[in-house]
Amino acid sequence: MQLRADRLDAHLAGALAPLYVVHGDEPLLAIEAGDAIRAAARGRGFVEREVLVAGAGFKWDGLLLAAGNLSLFGGNKLIDLRIPGGKPGREGGEVLQHYCARLPGGVLTLVTLPQLDWAARKAAWFKALAQAGAVLEANAPALAELPAWIAARLARQGQSAPAEALEFIAAHVEGNLLAAHQELQKLGLLHPPGPLSLAQVEAAVLNVARYDVDKLRAALLEGDAARCARLLEGLRGENAAPPLLLWAFASENRTLAALRAAQDAARPLAAALRSERVFDDRRAAALQRALPRLRQPQLRAALLAAARIDRMIKGLVKGDVWDEFLQLALRLSASSPR
Repeated sequence: MQLRADRLDAHLAGALAPLYVVHGDEPLLAIEAGDAIRAAARGRGFVEREVLVAGAGFKWDGLLLAAGNLSLFGGNKLIDLRIPGGKPGREGGEVLQHYCARLPGGVLTLVTLPQLDWAARKAAWFKALAQAGAVLEANAPALAELPAWIAARLARQGQSAPAEALEFIAAHVEGNLLAAHQELQKLGLLHPPGPLSLAQVEAAVLNVARYDVDKLRAALLEGDAARCARLLEGLRGENAAPPLLLWAFASENRTLAALRAAQDAARPLAAALRSERVFDDRRAAALQRALPRLRQPQLRAALLAAARIDRMIKGLVKGDVWDEFLQLALRLSASSPR
């Protein structure tokens, strides 16, 4: 069973599943989901809790022993299994499948994982976990969804803000929900319940955005030129390595060029995606959304611009690398005339 983060509270108000899996890329949401599940378990009589951390040297038979070692006083038990690396290995995978096939009575299991790649999601052990209980993916909301997420958080503390204030907060906390949570708590301490003005928000919210190359790649595929410029400025301020950015630009460009060529030749796009080793459904969807606005001449020109940046980084030609990155981002995010 797949659970949405915004439906978790409603689910926990009813009958609890015997097993929960929380995974994703956003620590704040994963922590909150885990806390909510643990609190619901305590409220239902799961008073004993055993934490297992499956790190280096972890003995997987400890999971089976923990499940069989119930309290002498007859209380139910919560097993809190954490797999920081995201991959249990061969032995761990086999134990997890065995465990899911014979879930012990009187035990509620919470499995916490980091963000999983496509291979882990298709692994037999993860499928066994998903079939045995409920899975919640704790990923950060997309930038377009962030103002609504912020509005919901403000509503929890009895506050509201106009759309421009929500956009302002979103722009200043992008990619850093832990910091966003702290900024919203600060607004709750500074101002009483009720509506907040844009001026109040601007005076209180710090610029705590977290910039990374993956967000830049996503902005390129979405054709969001303004966000590309903002991310590049942030990456420059954080002294991001130009070769890493060039790799991101060039790899995205080559993938788009290969897909564009396949589409122009009327070849199946699914086969082209496999050939480019694009297995993640969300990335494949983003690439397909980008294709209609891009043409081969535009992509060839972008590759030539990337080659020029490479020579700049190596000191073979003069120029401002960051200005060239901006021009390249604008080239890839623009719509080509048909």
